[in-house]
Amino acid sequence: MCGINGIVFTKDSGRSVDRDRLGRMRDILGHRGPDAAGIFVDGRVGLGHRRLSIVDLKSGDQPMFSDDRSLVIVYNGEVYNHADHREEMIDRGHRYHSTSDTETILNLYKEFGVECVHRLRGMFAFAIWDENKQELFIARDRLGVKPLYYVHDDNGNVFFASEIKALIEAGAITPGLNFSVLPEQLANHGTSYDETLFEGVRRLLPGHWLKWRDGRITIEKFWDLEFDPKHIFPDEDTAVSEWFEMFRESVRLRLMSDVPLGMFLSGGIDSSAIVAVMSQLVDEPIKTFSVGFAEQEANEFSFARQVAQKFNTDHHEITITPDQFFEALPRLVWHEDEPLGFEASVPLYFVSKLAQEHVKVVLTGEGSDETLAGYARYRKALMLLGYGEKYEALTPDFVRGAVRSGVAALPGRLNKKLTRTFLSRDADIENLFFDNFAIFGKEQQSGLFTSATAEKIGNTSPYQNLHRWLNEVEAESLLDRLLYVDTRSYLHELLMKQDQMSMAASIESRVPFLDHKLVEFAARLPEKMKLRGHDTKWILRKAMQGILPPEILDRPKMGFPVPLGSWLRGPFRNMVDEYILSERSLRRGIFNAKALKHLVAEHDAGEDHTARMFRLMNLEIWHRIFIDGETPERTS
Repeated sequence: MCGINGIVFTKDSGRSVDRDRLGRMRDILGHRGPDAAGIFVDGRVGLGHRRLSIVDLKSGDQPMFSDDRSLVIVYNGEVYNHADHREEMIDRGHRYHSTSDTETILNLYKEFGVECVHRLRGMFAFAIWDENKQELFIARDRLGVKPLYYVHDDNGNVFFASEIKALIEAGAITPGLNFSVLPEQLANHGTSYDETLFEGVRRLLPGHWLKWRDGRITIEKFWDLEFDPKHIFPDEDTAVSEWFEMFRESVRLRLMSDVPLGMFLSGGIDSSAIVAVMSQLVDEPIKTFSVGFAEQEANEFSFARQVAQKFNTDHHEITITPDQFFEALPRLVWHEDEPLGFEASVPLYFVSKLAQEHVKVVLTGEGSDETLAGYARYRKALMLLGYGEKYEALTPDFVRGAVRSGVAALPGRLNKKLTRTFLSRDADIENLFFDNFAIFGKEQQSGLFTSATAEKIGNTSPYQNLHRWLNEVEAESLLDRLLYVDTRSYLHELLMKQDQMSMAASIESRVPFLDHKLVEFAARLPEKMKLRGHDTKWILRKAMQGILPPEILDRPKMGFPVPLGSWLRGPFRNMVDEYILSERSLRRGIFNAKALKHLVAEHDAGEDHTARMFRLMNLEIWHRIFIDGETPERTS
């Protein structure tokens, strides 16, 4: 796990990379790699690297060169099958000077060019400068576990980095709000295609590579998820056994390390399953780490302790106070580069800090929900879409209109419940899935913006990129189509949260559920092996029967609960006044002051607008740090 950055100017620019500038760009990523730093500058080309040493501690420093020095690489991630390719590369005449996976990537590229990415099993974002071709090649792993951002300016020059703040440090952009993505940013947990909240900054999409030459960029997709044809098994036990063996192999691969490693343990089925498998593969007690709050509704310690006791782990816990939560918030927005998409980012940072005192690598449970249908919203959406299609087919328009009017006139909770069904919404994916589970949906965004903001946004839909993903997937099953969209959007934001919060504490996180071979296998499972009645992640639950306690197998999903709503009504109500309703915030002219005051008043009165208020607070903190140029410590 590292931080990478680079600058390449066109020949026509007449510019050379300034070593000090490149060094500042690199060193702002110091938290990603506190163990070592390297730099390469050759005229108009410069590459930088910050290293968190995990594998080959002595000889794996970067930038790393090929034997003839025609290629130079900077790389962030872990390729778990690099040793499998080593002998083949030696047989083809490539010499090795280290035991690192970095050198294998370099040799694979020299041998196979851009096709090398198909041979890599793991998480990665890397850049290779090819001196002979005068070409920059950048690639990002299939699921987007590792981040990569870039700026391609009007003159054809390119800047890239693991985090956006390095691009700002390099002067690649003057920070400004990208209004076109604001509706999506507020509706979802972040932007889901290649644009970011910063005007002019793009991300390289997962499973894509980028090639730069003579000022021109080519981007191609090298991997996508296919759901058909479905696997055919002689019986369900065979399916469960095959899935479990692939899962076990994925966990085994992610134990590759020359430094201590551990596990984030929530006590949910995902993290507990990984701990159970790890306990079969290692001799010493696994180090496990849990986080929670004093409030009972946001405390999963009892479940984590039960799993820790069963598998005899070396267990550690941290309890976060509300003071710690709010004090950390501005610094974490700085680490994230964009507004935090999840309240759970904050506890994730604290448990990462706890883990960093004991280990350098952790395994985490991200990815099973999006690949095995773990969220309740899938079941709800399928039910609503199914009934809604029949309702629209059998009911005349004037009757449906009368029903909608009747629902709108209903009081309180009944109104709120029915307005999220086909009785009040069109029975399509946008209305019953995208918008139904949005933070600021289309109705909530109506009237939220000032007229000046609305003019800058134009007719941009909050869901246009989700539709883009929906149109790209070839799958017969409606569930599979929903899973694909979430894998390409919601999961990406979860992974960025995981990467940036763990890297803020200088530790590496690995995600066994997202081994691409396991993900490909899961995609072609029959629907009933993912979602069966009310049972989500059916095949995982079946595989872990007799291994995990029933209390863990059968417990409802909690996620990372944070008691933020009550804090914002009570002792930390001043945070709302500062970051949402203050004159400074309103003076930006983005949001309608009346709409904000109405939202806050409803929350004060007991309606739950926690997620919406958290997004607004984070957006204002983001503005103060990145647009106004304040340090995180001075944002209030």
